[in-house]
Amino acid sequence: MASRGMPMDAAVAMSALLEGILYGFSALMFIGTICALTCNHRMQDINRPVTVVAILLMILSTAHMAVNIIRVEDGLVKYRDTYPGGPSAFFQDVSQDTYVIKHAFYVMQTILVDGVVIYRCYIVWQSVWVIIVPCMLWCSVAVTGIYAVYSCSQASSSNIFAEALALWSAAFLASTIATNLLSSALLAYRIWMIEHAVSTVRALKSTVMPIMRMLVDAAVLYTVVLFTALICFVCSNNGETVVMDMAMPIMSIAFYMVLICIAINRNSRSYYFSTSHGTTSEAEHGNSQHHMKFLQVYASQSTLGSTFHLFSRSMRPTF
Repeated sequence: MASRGMPMDAAVAMSALLEGILYGFSALMFIGTICALTCNHRMQDINRPVTVVAILLMILSTAHMAVNIIRVEDGLVKYRDTYPGGPSAFFQDVSQDTYVIKHAFYVMQTILVDGVVIYRCYIVWQSVWVIIVPCMLWCSVAVTGIYAVYSCSQASSSNIFAEALALWSAAFLASTIATNLLSSALLAYRIWMIEHAVSTVRALKSTVMPIMRMLVDAAVLYTVVLFTALICFVCSNNGETVVMDMAMPIMSIAFYMVLICIAINRNSRSYYFSTSHGTTSEAEHGNSQHHMKFLQVYASQSTLGSTFHLFSRSMRPTF
């Protein structure tokens, strides 16, 4: 199937530029995230799984950016005059090593990010039954993504819009969209339920709502990018190259922005209790005691679980 839209060499050059800009933002947010996770914390209090995920996302984004730069240099400089058909034909060849490697990094990061969203959903709900469908969708993401990359490695000078490759690529995008939307919706709904149950406690309400809004914003940001990429695939538009490369740093940004939001609200909550503890009414202490058991259900080592654990510890009344 013939591709449409901008020339492939122009699409690749634009994707490298936009990915570089977004990568710079993600690098700054990574530094902020690491500071939020480690600064003013004892070694045993650092959330190691979340820290490892943040570092892995940065490594994958950096590797993808490096491979993309090498790919641009190969197509526009190294093989510009020797590859049959010129740069456009070079970039359309999905069997190129740089193409296969960079999309392997993309699939790995997608599997990691979707897995983290599902894990957060499980921690907040504390029920395996809730995540059965998201886990099935996650398996679909892994299978379709791995097979799409494998198909590219076995292709013989084909383009991404060839019928077989396009089918697997579209299935991969549809699976990750469904996984992200369902998991994020379940997560946001559970947080809203928690907020509603403890709505009488002012400090907790003011802390939970910004986190829920940030989760929704991050999910919307990522989903819009994936929908755009899927539309480009369906329309056989070369803009898919630009959107897919932009998705790498956007995935990292969406993850980091949630962690930074939690850190900011945690500090705000600590300040609230330190300045108002002496004037807190007996009614609020009663409400705190009433909802203590409810909140402790969600205590865990995950990002959101640790946040709710901090909530419950801060709200524990002293007599």
